[in-house]
Amino acid sequence: MNELVRVSRDNDVAVITIDNPPVNALSPGVPQAIEAAIDEMNADPAIKAAVIIGAGRTFVAGADIKEFGKMTSGAAPRRSLLPFLLRIEDSIKPVVIAIHGTEFGGGLELAMAGHYRVASPTAQVGQPEVKLGIIPGAAGTQRLPRLVGIAKAIEMCAEGKPVSARDAAALGLIDRLIDGDLLSGAVAFARGIADKPIPKTRERMEKLGTSMEHAAVFAAARDAACKKQRGMKAPLAAIDAVEAATRMSFDEGCQAEQKLFTECLFSDQSKGLIHVFFREREVGKVPDISKETPVIAVNRAAVVGSGTMGGGIAMVFANAGIPVLLKDVDQAALDAGMGKIRKNYASSVQRGRFTQQFVDERLQLIRPVVSYDEFSDADMVVEAVFEGMALKKSVFADLDRVCKSGAILASNTSTLNIDEIAEATSRAEAVIGTHFFSPANVMRLLEIVRGKKSGKEVIATCMQLSKKLGKIGVLVGNCRGFVGNRMFGPYRREAQFLVEEGADVEAVDKALVDFGNAMGPLATGDLAGLDVGWRIRKEYRHLEKPGIRQPFAEDRLCELGRYGQKTMKGWYQYDENRHASVDPEVAALVRKGSAEAGIPQRQISSEEIVDRCIYALVNEGARILEEGFALRAVDIDIIYINGYGFPAYRGGPMWHADTVGLGKVYRRICEFHQQHGELWAPAPLLQRLAESGKTFAEFDKEQALAA
Repeated sequence: MNELVRVSRDNDVAVITIDNPPVNALSPGVPQAIEAAIDEMNADPAIKAAVIIGAGRTFVAGADIKEFGKMTSGAAPRRSLLPFLLRIEDSIKPVVIAIHGTEFGGGLELAMAGHYRVASPTAQVGQPEVKLGIIPGAAGTQRLPRLVGIAKAIEMCAEGKPVSARDAAALGLIDRLIDGDLLSGAVAFARGIADKPIPKTRERMEKLGTSMEHAAVFAAARDAACKKQRGMKAPLAAIDAVEAATRMSFDEGCQAEQKLFTECLFSDQSKGLIHVFFREREVGKVPDISKETPVIAVNRAAVVGSGTMGGGIAMVFANAGIPVLLKDVDQAALDAGMGKIRKNYASSVQRGRFTQQFVDERLQLIRPVVSYDEFSDADMVVEAVFEGMALKKSVFADLDRVCKSGAILASNTSTLNIDEIAEATSRAEAVIGTHFFSPANVMRLLEIVRGKKSGKEVIATCMQLSKKLGKIGVLVGNCRGFVGNRMFGPYRREAQFLVEEGADVEAVDKALVDFGNAMGPLATGDLAGLDVGWRIRKEYRHLEKPGIRQPFAEDRLCELGRYGQKTMKGWYQYDENRHASVDPEVAALVRKGSAEAGIPQRQISSEEIVDRCIYALVNEGARILEEGFALRAVDIDIIYINGYGFPAYRGGPMWHADTVGLGKVYRRICEFHQQHGELWAPAPLLQRLAESGKTFAEFDKEQALAA
């Protein structure tokens, strides 16, 4: 055997141990070594059965995802695990698969090719390939319904959700749960079934039925996929593949699965999702901060402001087991804030996300206060008051006075200058931005904003802490709006311009939702509160260039008290259940303003709506990248997927631009520049990359090599 697979004997049972850390992926060499071990067992008359088990913390957690990228780029030939799995299933002696940890994707396909499956009670199994824009490609969609039935197989393959070992045993996927030592239990089980008939999963038919019998199940699954996984191809392909198991022989079903798998693998959606899967791990790396940089222990936290954001941030700390003080100006404000927190937790219990015991324990960790008296014990304080510079500087002056030396002083500002905030203190090195996204207790993104004097220990602590808080921390530079909101400005600017030029409000939102975004830009404004942006615009009004067109529509809406969902009227009007409907008053208001401003009205296509909004994102992203406020193009992608509802299957705005072709994107931006003026001046980096035939991904690689 090779070093990836070890073979030993326990008297008359062969033990085949996969040892390919960290997750025992089925990398090249592993299947071949297992196959050789099975052949050796079958040739040895002293061996009655075999156990396949994983070394370390898990069984096979899947195929080697890097191989998928090599296949699509042509760097490696297309390799199918199917012949290897058939060799296991056709073994003349029984093969028992012993499962612990996670058994996903190719790992579950391997297990289903075995004749029996035993597992630790804490194990999980699943077919999550759909999350990478692909489907099982080694008979997973053909063997799984034979073991668990059609409905569950559809759910596992089309939604990608894992199943606990106990549930898998109830479904018939696991033959026995083993408490205690898994290997000794698996060997004993193998010895017990050694003389029994050898069941082949592919020959089991009792749970399959026919496509006609399950017609309603397949129809409901397709309807659900179109709603819950809008725009994604892989879920529908997975359903088609499972349906093939009811209409075809096993061999024909495998051929149908292979065709669908290949189509998915070579799709732009799969490439985008695989890009996100790998690059999400890169955003935690900061070139000038080494792994050896000491971090500050955050054992106690405090939050200033108990509003929507402050309460959500307090919940984030509590959910991570960190005691947190929650301060507001008076008891009435605190009571309101704590009421919202309790309501949020109650909703989580109702949905089954948390147990009541967990919630009770978390609430004990949140201590409401109306003074700074106990802030001296906090290792980190997050300010979450209204978005106004004077108020924030006042709070930081107070924090500088009451907090201990070495405490991290963080602001949740979404746009304001961190360096100016830091000037209110005598310890600028302790000040940093931690921009949580609303609702803070749900959204995964955390923009960590580096001020010019932010200490490396403070930065390293926040990057590490983000993981403990269940967030994806992305380090960004200190500019107006940082990365996410700075890009969001031009995106929503163009959405408003389009309405002012004649597009219907709902047409703009529909075009962007059809593109794949979670919400349209105008509905997003209503959700966040139009007054938030209005307040920020007034804060920065003195910085706007005279003579440059600015949107007027949202300011007019705000002047009428139409702040969005919170006032039941914004771009849309809302009923008591927050359901939106078109409001003719908005169209009349905008048309009147456009006439006064001399803006010609015209028909605008959905293609133009998407191009102007998405390419505004890309163009501003290129500027941010060149100016150094984002470390990498992929950091922008991760920010937009996790904070702004950009479709993950498009890989993020910068990856999407690469996929379209930077030459095409640049030419379209030049058209808009000619039509709409200075706001559309192409970013120099975008121009250089387009003219040299390069991509943002290549720019990232060059920057990494230069670092």
